Amino acid sequence: MSSVILLLSGSLRSGSSNELVLRTARAAAPEGIRAVLYEGLGSLPHFNPDDDGDSLPAPVAELRAAIDGAAAILVCTPEYAGTLPGSFKNLLDWTVGGTEISDKPVAWVNAAAPGRGEGATATLRSVLGYTGAAVVEEACVRVQVDRGSLDEDGLIGDPAVREQLASSLGLLIRRP
Repeated sequence: MSSVILLLSGSLRSGSSNELVLRTARAAAPEGIRAVLYEGLGSLPHFNPDDDGDSLPAPVAELRAAIDGAAAILVCTPEYAGTLPGSFKNLLDWTVGGTEISDKPVAWVNAAAPGRGEGATATLRSVLGYTGAAVVEEACVRVQVDRGSLDEDGLIGDPAVREQLASSLGLLIRRP
């Protein structure tokens, strides 16, 4: 039986570097780990506390079920205007009212250019604190995305990056 890690991209852009990183992580997942890419970001309604009750909008119920069914979560998000993209912050807002993410191991991959991405990471850390997620620091990594060295499957071909991603996934499952 394999452990499921939910992969959350903070970007709506098709083919974004963040999606590329997570698709590569899925391919590099160690034996016994099944990495599943969440693809419902664009279908989530705007967060409204009035709708965060017993009868959730279907896309929100699906998001929460995916989180609940995962052993851990790996996030890769861009930084827009020094913080998280609004659509991804909206996803996170929908997790605050539920308990699915509470105590769940979470890590992130920062794929921004050197010197960038820290605002998104700081905001992500803050919001995850509100949700009660268990950030696994040693599983949080920074990777370089070189689109010029994609492999035949359109994934990051650099073995060092693949190893970093596989290690992060493994650390999420084997956290203390």
